[in-house]
Amino acid sequence: MGIFSSKEVDMASPTASLVKDLISSDVVVIFSKSYCPYCKLAKDVFEKLKQNYTAIELDQRNDGEEIQTILGEITGAKTVPRVFVKGECLGGGSDVKAMYDNGKLVQYFE
Repeated sequence: MGIFSSKEVDMASPTASLVKDLISSDVVVIFSKSYCPYCKLAKDVFEKLKQNYTAIELDQRNDGEEIQTILGEITGAKTVPRVFVKGECLGGGSDVKAMYDNGKLVQYFE
């Protein structure tokens, strides 16, 4: 199954339910890959804010590709990181860094 596959996504599957549960499991949830520089950028932003987060490292999970496909369906983008704050997808690493730089990210935690 390639990255550009047109496989139907089963949003009622156990994995889709897991993804939804993970998104709501913490204030900040980052779907990440351990080697990805943009994922590290996103994590660094929350460390600077001294804000705890849950990181789900997709490259270290057997269901990582399926999770990434489901995230694509939920968010409209399959790239990592996918950063959720209070259940809302804020985008990826560059998006979160821009929100941090312009002061908008801190508003989520006030």
